[in-house]
Amino acid sequence: MKIIDIHPHIISDDEMRYPPGPLFGKRSDWSKERPSTVEALIEAMDEAGVAKAAVVHSSTTYGFDNSYVVDGCNQYKDRLVAVGSVDMLADDVTAVIKSWSDKGLAGLRIFTGGSTKEFDPSELENPKTFKGWEMLSELSLPMCIQTGTVGLPQVRMLAEKFPNVNIILDHLGRPDVADGPPYTNAASLFALADLPNIYLKLTPRIFDEVEKGNASAATFFPRVVDAFGAQRMAWGSNFPTSPGTLKEILETAEKCLACLDEEERAWIFSKTAQKLYPALRQG
Repeated sequence: MKIIDIHPHIISDDEMRYPPGPLFGKRSDWSKERPSTVEALIEAMDEAGVAKAAVVHSSTTYGFDNSYVVDGCNQYKDRLVAVGSVDMLADDVTAVIKSWSDKGLAGLRIFTGGSTKEFDPSELENPKTFKGWEMLSELSLPMCIQTGTVGLPQVRMLAEKFPNVNIILDHLGRPDVADGPPYTNAASLFALADLPNIYLKLTPRIFDEVEKGNASAATFFPRVVDAFGAQRMAWGSNFPTSPGTLKEILETAEKCLACLDEEERAWIFSKTAQKLYPALRQG
């Protein structure tokens, strides 16, 4: 099976050429402690047996400057595509999206919070951003959304308003799964299953969470597949943000998803990624 990763990050070791300017003014600890250049990512991919990747821009390092993720991925066009971030509230957001797309950007991401800031989903419902979403629809670019369960109502609104834009929910929206089957505490996540343009990104966070409380991989992931279908689920390593080598992160994911059948795993580890990012189908 060809393995594709839709959530690694890269950090340049040349701060003169690519100066940090983190979103919200605070740089993430991981980007200082465990930086990984595009060359290091390729080496890690080779070691782990990962064929291709959609590399996600580090907002907590570079803000809205996608220069490094675009330049880095363009060096390895046969293996990498770039996922960037723009200021969706900017007056010129449509021109900015088009400009980055012309430079090679294959998708976008909205970072509403995370390691450096509490989640604030208000941007998601701001009508000023809608022209940016219209440009995504025009260019057939997917949008990743980093939010917690607090932002899921806004995610639903956007999915309904822009049905031609595929929305990828980072870390599954961080559901609470500790209660175990039937995962009532994650009801807000499962409530999105009726929206065909909602996709789920499975990262180390959820693989850690299913080891806690009454949860288990064997009961949780079949439940998610039953609700959304494996065709709307894709694996992302979150390397090097999450601890461990890329090979170790992949092995954990494979172990947790062993409860699924071969075709379901093929979608999660490869085919869904190619659907979301068509350039990853090449070669």
